[in-house]
Amino acid sequence: MENVAKPWPALWSLVIGFFMILLDTNIVSVANPRIMEALRADINSVIWVTSAYLLAYAVPLLITGRLGDRFGPKKLYLTGLVVFTLASLWCGLSMNVETLIAARVLQGLGAAIMTPQTMAVITRIFPPDRRGAAMSIWGATAGMATLVGPILGGLLVDGLGWQWIFFINLPIGVAGFILVLRNVPNLSTHPHRFDIPGVVLSAVGLFLLVFGIQEGETYNWGTIAGPVSVWGLIIAGVAVLAAFGLWQRFNRGEPLLPLGLFRDRNFSLANIGITAVGFTVTAFGLPLIFYYQMVRGLTPTQSALLMVPMAVISGGLAPVVGKIVDRVNPKYLAAGGLVLMAAALVWNSALMHPGTPILMFLLPSAVLGFANAGIWAPLSTTATRNLPPRQAGAGSGVYNTTRQFGAVLGSAAIAVLIQARLAAELPAGRQAGAAGEGMALTGTLPEALHSGFSTAMGQSILLPAAVVLVGAAVALFFAKPQPVDGWGGRGEAARSGKALSAKVDAGLDSAS
Repeated sequence: MENVAKPWPALWSLVIGFFMILLDTNIVSVANPRIMEALRADINSVIWVTSAYLLAYAVPLLITGRLGDRFGPKKLYLTGLVVFTLASLWCGLSMNVETLIAARVLQGLGAAIMTPQTMAVITRIFPPDRRGAAMSIWGATAGMATLVGPILGGLLVDGLGWQWIFFINLPIGVAGFILVLRNVPNLSTHPHRFDIPGVVLSAVGLFLLVFGIQEGETYNWGTIAGPVSVWGLIIAGVAVLAAFGLWQRFNRGEPLLPLGLFRDRNFSLANIGITAVGFTVTAFGLPLIFYYQMVRGLTPTQSALLMVPMAVISGGLAPVVGKIVDRVNPKYLAAGGLVLMAAALVWNSALMHPGTPILMFLLPSAVLGFANAGIWAPLSTTATRNLPPRQAGAGSGVYNTTRQFGAVLGSAAIAVLIQARLAAELPAGRQAGAAGEGMALTGTLPEALHSGFSTAMGQSILLPAAVVLVGAAVALFFAKPQPVDGWGGRGEAARSGKALSAKVDAGLDSAS
């Protein structure tokens, strides 16, 4: 741990920008119909407004995490914040969909530069015995952004216009820059040799895999152009990532991804858990919002307001969980939160019928609030507890990459399942499913289709419920953390952190 007199102002300063970039991951969805109308774009082009951001965000995370170790997390964070804020202005000023897509790519790149630095700074300025409280704020920010995004997006689009979902980032970005400049310390850097082959292999592999998964539904999982197919891209992405893994194993220099990090059991398991969370949080909202708007006739703002109990309870419990997570085994909090999330989704599924009183959905929303409070901080604390400071950026990059990759998988998988269940439950199945996109834009659905559509959405939401249960099972295998007194003390966690650092360095030395 590095000696920082006031770590909490530094944390709150970083949280502002982190909240902003996560907000933009899902705020655009409620604005898509207005963007289509204003820019005279088709549905495929508007899908790319989100896909381009997701791709540009996910692909560079491993690289930007390591850059933070090399050049300093504060410098990287401020650079990313400037890129993100200027790109937000460009998004709002876009006069056609092609320009908007290009601006979203730049925005995603800025987000990728910023995100790993937040966890890296927390890992380095808070001792392990106080890191749980700090990570609870970080985790609550991630959870709140996911919940607030649709609500804020609906209010801005209905009140000021779609451009304001981007313009709102300008004052936030300026305030965040000033606060980080004043409150976040310039942490020591660590000399790293830059793994050029690793950068190329990881970027190409992630791009092929993410692009194939994200765009599979657009091309009906078939041919994209000529001999290039969706499955060909996915297989090629897996092959290139396998080559990346082999290169990291046998690289005689310093690898981009220190495989020694995965010798820590909790780091490996926490990455699996956050992948399941990323999958579930992304996937469950789509069938739920479709049901609210297309069967119950709610506006985007009204449907988003049904998530208010989730946001209020999650945010209110975050400080409480932060105090508890440093004193108890975090596996019980994480596993309990993940089981609660699965239970809430199953409850939503059972309620998704045309005649269910709409206020009933506030109850599972409240359960999701308790679930979110118990998930983010325990997982992130478990992942980073034993990270040596020298590898904080690399570990943060891995953790955020797996979370984002889970989100991509969730987005693609739920789209496929929704189409399949509509085909099974609606008259003239696939034709009705294909018409679903058009009906979503107008908010209308013939009453004769309400029952079948509700059933299809209720069945679809069971997939993320099953995936998050896998995450709960994984959390039960977390090793119990030892009592700590900081990196510089004589506690077991300090020694285990130093031991892990020695293992990582030994692995690098043996490779060279």
